[in-house]
Amino acid sequence: MLIEFILNAQPVQVNVPGTTRVVDLLREHFALTGPKEGCGSGECGACAVWIDGVTKLSCLMVAAQLQGREVTTTEGLGEDDSPHPIQQSFARRGAVQCGYCTPGMIMSAAELLRQEKNPDRAMIRKKMSGHLCRCTGYHKVVDAVEDAALVMREGKE
Repeated sequence: MLIEFILNAQPVQVNVPGTTRVVDLLREHFALTGPKEGCGSGECGACAVWIDGVTKLSCLMVAAQLQGREVTTTEGLGEDDSPHPIQQSFARRGAVQCGYCTPGMIMSAAELLRQEKNPDRAMIRKKMSGHLCRCTGYHKVVDAVEDAALVMREGKE
């Protein structure tokens, strides 16, 4: 099946079975290693990407669902020389350890920060509740989202 969509702001097309999981499509056909399969059943959040600007779990979607849509992965949030504020804050605040869950968390956090300029800790925890991490604990993740919100509000970096 020929599928055409926008991937990280670039039009792409790929010919794959329509039932190919999106997480596999992104990793195997486009070499985007941000989305990761942690559980394969929508429980861990490691595979989170944006579909038309909304966080979705790519392990629960098939390629046919991407036709005509816009897909953004953590690789599409910022550039190597100009990372998104949430990516910088995760590093600055020590919210990254092994990094396996980090790309999915970053996608959810960035969506929250698009919707809410000044989220409180309860809002952040609720948004991040769909993500499992075995390394960091969640305090540093919440701190990083608060930090990024401040940076984005003040327009500093």
